[in-house]
Amino acid sequence: MEELALILIGALLVNNFVLAQFLGLCPFIGVSGNYDAAVAMGFATTFVLTLAASLSHLAYHWVLVPLDLTYLNVIVFIVIIAAVVQLTEAFLRNLSPLLHQVLGIYLPLITTNCAVLGVALLALSQSLTFVQTLVYSIGAALGFTLVLVLFAALRERLEHARVPRPFRGAPITLISAGILSLAFLGFAGLGD
Repeated sequence: MEELALILIGALLVNNFVLAQFLGLCPFIGVSGNYDAAVAMGFATTFVLTLAASLSHLAYHWVLVPLDLTYLNVIVFIVIIAAVVQLTEAFLRNLSPLLHQVLGIYLPLITTNCAVLGVALLALSQSLTFVQTLVYSIGAALGFTLVLVLFAALRERLEHARVPRPFRGAPITLISAGILSLAFLGFAGLGD
């Protein structure tokens, strides 16, 4: 149980995919301008990332390894991710058309979010069990959501701040992301 807690905290804070490993930067910058959209995108990514990593683990160990087709893992993982995103999009379109409209183009872009593929590949490279992969993917997804929501709140505050003209827009966004990344670096010794 302690090992699973360390995996969860490690993926959530210590090795945060956005701020420590720089995966998933496109939705991080693209969706974080609006707090509500960031929350919705975070939860959609959490669902997709967790389900895709779990299904990728099962496909690798139950299909690719027995058939000696492990060299196809990236292609299979991408197909699984695309299928999960399509199912999520259809589900959201029917369940909450407003949420589907708020997420707009960013929902299908989860397919190309390198953090989703990165979690599946990193879990595989670390030889995690299914339960460990599930915990790892939940931690990574919640870490992504946490950073997305924190950064969206920060960006909304920056809209009302008196920022010098040369730093408005992208420069202050990137500077703020760097400072947030440094703040998360403080978790680096956690769990040692």
